[in-house]
Amino acid sequence: MAHPSAPERGAAQARHETSHIGTQRVEPRSETEPGAAVRPGAARPGVGLFGRPFGELAVGERFETAARRIAERDILAFAALTGDAHPQHTDPEWAAGSRFGEQIAHGLLVLSFAVGLLPLDPDRVVALRRVGDAVFKQPVKIGDTVHVEGQIVRTREVDAEHGLVEARLRIVNDRGRLAIRTDVELVWRI
Repeated sequence: MAHPSAPERGAAQARHETSHIGTQRVEPRSETEPGAAVRPGAARPGVGLFGRPFGELAVGERFETAARRIAERDILAFAALTGDAHPQHTDPEWAAGSRFGEQIAHGLLVLSFAVGLLPLDPDRVVALRRVGDAVFKQPVKIGDTVHVEGQIVRTREVDAEHGLVEARLRIVNDRGRLAIRTDVELVWRI
């Protein structure tokens, strides 16, 4: 992946989490590869809220992630992986004559990137249990940068070892426009 430009790096580094405890900085996973995988057992920078014990989470807490730029190679790789090769995503000439006037990212690719931007601590967050009520509001185009703004809307214990954390996510582009909104439910270790 290409190095983000200086303004993108600055925007990603400036993201913070806000909670009743205060504002918490959320670091990008990597300066050079925002979506890069983290080695098993390696410390996850910027886990903040997502690394806290279940009992310390509160309804209403807000957070914001680092950003990720959407590249054409991401779209083409997703099309190859999923088999969704609709020309709106994969054919620049066809897409130029479409409603959007250019190629756009698959909505589910953007949603997947959003989940990947959440700095989930594997010692706390066991699984993504549900994604619901996703509404795709704006197309995400090649070169757009997206980040997630979220809020905890519900917590409840499931058993002695696990709780559920429901969060409302807003996936926002670099122009401040809402691209996708959705709810997710995470299984959290107590």
